[in-house]
Amino acid sequence: MIDSNPAQNLETPKLDKRLPKYLSLDDSKKLLNVTVNDESDENKERDYAIITLFLNCGLRLSELIGINLQDINFDDYKLTVIGKGNKERTIYLNKACINAIKDYIKVRPTEGVKNDSKASNKALFLSKRRERISNRTVQYIVEKELRKAGLDTSKYSTHKLRHTAATLMYQYGEVDIRALQEILGHKSISTTEIYTHVSNEQARDAIERNPLANL
Repeated sequence: MIDSNPAQNLETPKLDKRLPKYLSLDDSKKLLNVTVNDESDENKERDYAIITLFLNCGLRLSELIGINLQDINFDDYKLTVIGKGNKERTIYLNKACINAIKDYIKVRPTEGVKNDSKASNKALFLSKRRERISNRTVQYIVEKELRKAGLDTSKYSTHKLRHTAATLMYQYGEVDIRALQEILGHKSISTTEIYTHVSNEQARDAIERNPLANL
């Protein structure tokens, strides 16, 4: 009805961004250690591979569950996953991931695996019922391993492992923010920017590195 927008120059309220919760490097190592060394757990190879992929690749829960055996390229150390919006992307695997997957495949059930609507016979990760593992089962596995590692299960969860992977890559791997966006499968760079927060130690170190610090 009018030629100009009267609200065009109005400032919108700024929403605070919450920093994601994540495991420290030491806690991440502790979680991996308790998982791989638990000889009483008959599924330790599977559970260790799950935790390893979460912590190294920053996968979403749905992406991990959807992995099929044929999606893994052991020669090129890479994995194809289907992310949000049914978009396919490539995840590059490091040696820890490749070794964990290979160790699990050695003991992965091959007999009696269901050929159902979930294509369980193609799935990488299987449940005790020999069908594609479910969201809830993976969440239970992560919660169980966190508890064994003495970590707070009310504070950390499956999705927090994705946050952990992203934070560790950014803080210790000096990964470029655009590369991190690609790894995580974020549509917008603004989503990835929540991982560019720095720890207190990094902030202190930055001050100490100021060339005027020792004058």
